Amino acid sequence: MKLKHILIAVGFILVILIGLSMAGVIGGDKTEKVTVEKASARKVIETVTASGKIQPETEVKLSSEVSGEVVELLVKEGDRVKKGQLLCKVRPDVLQSGYERAVASYNTQRASLAASEQMLKQAQANFTNTEATYKRNVELFKKKVISASEFDSAKAAYLAAQADLARLKANVQGARSGLNESGANVKEAGANLARTTIFAPVDGVISKLSVELGDRILGTVQNAGTEIMRISNLSTMEVNVDVNENDINRVNLGDSATIEVDAFADKKFKGVVTEIASSSKDIGSAAASTSVDQVTNFVVKVRIIPESYASVKLGAKDLPSPFRPGLSATVDIQSESVNGLSVPIQSIFTDTKKAAETAGRDGRPEQDSQEKNKLTDKTIKQYVYLYNSNGTVKKAEVTTGIQNDQYIIVKTGIKSGQEIVTGPYSAIQNKLKDGLKVEKTTKDQLFNKDGKK
Repeated sequence: MKLKHILIAVGFILVILIGLSMAGVIGGDKTEKVTVEKASARKVIETVTASGKIQPETEVKLSSEVSGEVVELLVKEGDRVKKGQLLCKVRPDVLQSGYERAVASYNTQRASLAASEQMLKQAQANFTNTEATYKRNVELFKKKVISASEFDSAKAAYLAAQADLARLKANVQGARSGLNESGANVKEAGANLARTTIFAPVDGVISKLSVELGDRILGTVQNAGTEIMRISNLSTMEVNVDVNENDINRVNLGDSATIEVDAFADKKFKGVVTEIASSSKDIGSAAASTSVDQVTNFVVKVRIIPESYASVKLGAKDLPSPFRPGLSATVDIQSESVNGLSVPIQSIFTDTKKAAETAGRDGRPEQDSQEKNKLTDKTIKQYVYLYNSNGTVKKAEVTTGIQNDQYIIVKTGIKSGQEIVTGPYSAIQNKLKDGLKVEKTTKDQLFNKDGKK
């Protein structure tokens, strides 16, 4: 009985082994399963992705030029204002008295000038009479009609009148200069007094109000001063993004962009690059001088095209645009576009044969910036595996161009329609080799069979 049970068990094991052998699980060569895709022509748009904040294109910061107490505040945050509109006043008591003193001094100088001019007119009349008398006495003295003492007396009177006239002319000139100085003092005092009243320099919206009625503020005459408010033109908004130094040379003025705003998760907006910083935002900072390993970024401004959000009804309904200053946004700048033969990025590998990175659900690795830069490094050879009709693969060297997040342009090495091995990435990078027999499958079959690869 025991022998019978042993024979049954042995037979059962043999059946299982034969089945596994026929299924290829045990025995024979293991065939690597791969996915393939035909190389084809498509439009590849290279993008530079960066994050930043939404800001108005035009934003004016207002501060008072004089220190004092805010005695009138005629606007609140969110109000729309027009150019020239009165916004607030600073207590003008001291500056008002200074202006009045300057005006009083100006009036005194003007009266003094008028008196000097009258005295000059009298002196001119006296000099004319004295000069005529002197000329007659000169003729009479030549004819011996008058004595030498009488002639000397007339000459002295003439010279005295001449000196008095010159003195009064100088007095008038001095009084006129004093009047001009007083006039300048009046203008200065008036300008200082006017600085206590702040008007809107442009049309816009009060996007930030930093003071309350009764606050004491610091003027900007000799220091930075207190910011009172900001006026923004919210009709034209932009995103200020930080672009890494490795990508900044690929960004050009006028490049199109796609903008995603966190507050509008289901929408994408269009933009255009309007300004690129010529120097790093970290220039001059203490951090930049202490660490050479610090990431260097450049500020790029991307205008949000109004037509792209004209139909948006959510957001800041009380403002000219749905975007509020300070909203977070992600920008994809389309730096270059090429129509050409392309293959999936994960098909490209180098001859370094480094260990493959952890594959994602679709068989592509989570590539970091270093791996991405490897594909654009012209000194490193790049390859793909071609899938042959006999079920084997062949290694082919290629040269590549620009890429997006899925495809990369192939300039040389393959032809349109050739089947390229696209996955799994671990097999492409480490397992495949020339002439190796493989089994073509689909992504669903490759990754859904056991949930991992």
